[in-house]
Amino acid sequence: MATITKPPSNICFLLLLLLAHFHLGESQVELNYYSKSCPKAEEIIKEQVTQLYNKHGNTAVSWVRNLFHDCVVKSCDASLLLATVSDVVSEQASDRSFGMRNFKYVNTIKAAVEKECPLTVSCADIVALSARDGIALLGGPSIEMKTGRKDSKESYATEVEALIPNHNDSMSSVLSRFQAIGIDVEATVALLGAHSVGRVHCKNLVHRLYPTVDSTLNPAHAEYLKRRCPTPNPDPKAVLYSRNDLKTPMIIDNNYYKNILQHKGLLIVDEELATDPITAPYVQKMANDNDYFNQQFSRAILLLSETNPLTGDEGEIRKDCRYLNAN
Repeated sequence: MATITKPPSNICFLLLLLLAHFHLGESQVELNYYSKSCPKAEEIIKEQVTQLYNKHGNTAVSWVRNLFHDCVVKSCDASLLLATVSDVVSEQASDRSFGMRNFKYVNTIKAAVEKECPLTVSCADIVALSARDGIALLGGPSIEMKTGRKDSKESYATEVEALIPNHNDSMSSVLSRFQAIGIDVEATVALLGAHSVGRVHCKNLVHRLYPTVDSTLNPAHAEYLKRRCPTPNPDPKAVLYSRNDLKTPMIIDNNYYKNILQHKGLLIVDEELATDPITAPYVQKMANDNDYFNQQFSRAILLLSETNPLTGDEGEIRKDCRYLNAN
């Protein structure tokens, strides 16, 4: 009869530690994380998001963009919300954050949650849940989102430029960047569907209009864009922009894909998404089927929202989303 050799006890101990580590990590980000510590947290956030949307409809769009800019840079940890103070430089100062707004209303949401449950609900979870609720208000899918993220103890301002794709980057570069954080091609195509409710400042698209019109741009649409952006050197402080979707500008839907298939995308990345052989089949499928787009958009948002969440002692629960507790 064969003799069974038992592994050394120290190996067993290490395995148990490893299993405990994975179990602990998973338990920190879960559905209804605040069910006991702050049962009304998600309800309060939803109420605040809805009230803000009714007063300022564009806040819902801001919440979606916040999620992207926060999670793509290292982790979904609310580092984006940190203000420049003391030795902290805000990520909002980066060129990649140009046009972002409504940060002050995050403080409104946080204050309402703090009143109910002081130092319990993280700013990172407010970023995630406000995006979820904003998407629903914009006609997008309802998404069940896990919570339990902690807030970062630092800003990553020096790394924003390298980590957030530029609108002039090649499609292979964009896909590579998303793949690095666990988002596949199909999900990346779906995430860019958030441009359905976006707007592009003239500063970021005039290079496709002047001195000559980009040959890949729909000529009739180019004329429209020239009326929106009449000068090759727009004032970056002026509110000069064009919306990606002229038919349903405040609804998350598949019109974005229909538009870019007609070469009406405002950014180079939009045009490349429609023409790159890797992404084009998904663009066509999403343009044909809004339900399919919603399914993939939901999946993509969940993947994005669970990017490297901080748990346990890795982060903190900020009292004010703009400042580290130490400040």
